[in-house]
Amino acid sequence: VAMTTIVHDTTEAVKLCPEYNLYLKPIAKMTISVALPQLKMPGKSISNWEVMERLKSMIQPDQFSSLRISKSTMDFIRFEGEVENKSVVKKFISKLDGKSIKLSGFTDILKIRAAENKADFPTRHDWDAFFRDAKDMNETVPGERPDTIHLEGLPCKWFAQKDCCPDRPAEAVLWAVFESFGKIRNVDIPMLDPYREEMTDKNFNTFTFGGHLNFEGYVQYQEYFGFTKAMDALRGMKLMHKGDDGKAVACNIKVTFDTTKHLSDLALKRRQQERLKLQELERQREEQKRREKEEEERRREEERQRELEEEEKERRREEKVRKREQKLKEREEKRNQKKVKKLQEEEQKKLQLKIALEERKLLLAQRNLESIQLIAELLSRAKVRPPPCCLYCTVLKRFRIPIKHVCPFHNTMTQFPCLYLHFFIEGSSS
Repeated sequence: VAMTTIVHDTTEAVKLCPEYNLYLKPIAKMTISVALPQLKMPGKSISNWEVMERLKSMIQPDQFSSLRISKSTMDFIRFEGEVENKSVVKKFISKLDGKSIKLSGFTDILKIRAAENKADFPTRHDWDAFFRDAKDMNETVPGERPDTIHLEGLPCKWFAQKDCCPDRPAEAVLWAVFESFGKIRNVDIPMLDPYREEMTDKNFNTFTFGGHLNFEGYVQYQEYFGFTKAMDALRGMKLMHKGDDGKAVACNIKVTFDTTKHLSDLALKRRQQERLKLQELERQREEQKRREKEEEERRREEERQRELEEEEKERRREEKVRKREQKLKEREEKRNQKKVKKLQEEEQKKLQLKIALEERKLLLAQRNLESIQLIAELLSRAKVRPPPCCLYCTVLKRFRIPIKHVCPFHNTMTQFPCLYLHFFIEGSSS
């Protein structure tokens, strides 16, 4: 992923595509080598950080935009420094080249060599020689001649359409940006093709939302002039973007000429055929997935139906058992009711019998009483006084009749018993 850096001074920037706020800014880098002395004392080492800080102090009040170690050995430390503008590179070199530094704890001095960094960029001789010597290239065929630029490390956001997805680069934007160098025949952003990664012998990173910050692209010009103009303009440059707030950021991009016939008619046709095959395979896979899904749904539906049938069977069985238990319960209740009714009837019969017996006793007592009253009446008429509280009261008590309410002789104090009456009562009661 290409790192972006803030640009404070944009005076050296040249317009690339003002519509999308894109510019080209010269790369201002230098290589600084510091020769290291032979370490005579074991266990002692030189601090790379201390050397870096000494280099920064030597170019004061100016500052590096970035300074990093590109290589470190026992004999030297190589730094790669970048400054804000290309015009100050020579000034930095004059402050560092041929100078020396002395580190604390070391008697030897460290020699410094500084030079402007040469851009790793193909020249006209490179592409002319390549296409001239290539056996499988035909310079009369587009894509097999020097007409296609391969760009890597382009930020996705900078090449996104303004009214569309802000993180997705668009081929139309790539076309518009590089059309300023000449008429374009074709452009390609591999990551936008969802089938590119699956194509034979291809290793492109396809687009996923939030998955990539940078992309690679191909720009094919109709004429050789447009190709060379673009390559010359991009040589030794980094890509810069100005935001709506005026702040600028830049990033390094890798620019080469295409050597793979990427945008040749044959390659385009082959990719289209592969794309159609992959689309057909994808359609078949989707169809297979659909059938599998339908089969799975059918199986689940059958399973659900079986479960419902089992549940219905279980419900019916439980209902049958419940009804049977209910019938048994009702029968048992009926039997219990019959038993209770029978017991009640028996109790009723016993009670009625008891009442009948009591009524019989009462009837007999009343008859005896009537007999006694009759005898008493007869005796009273015969002027005979029976003992009031002897045999008469004994008869009344025997039949549980209150004496004071029935016996007319209860308050009589005569103490002579009447044997005749006693015999009469005892004989009648037996």
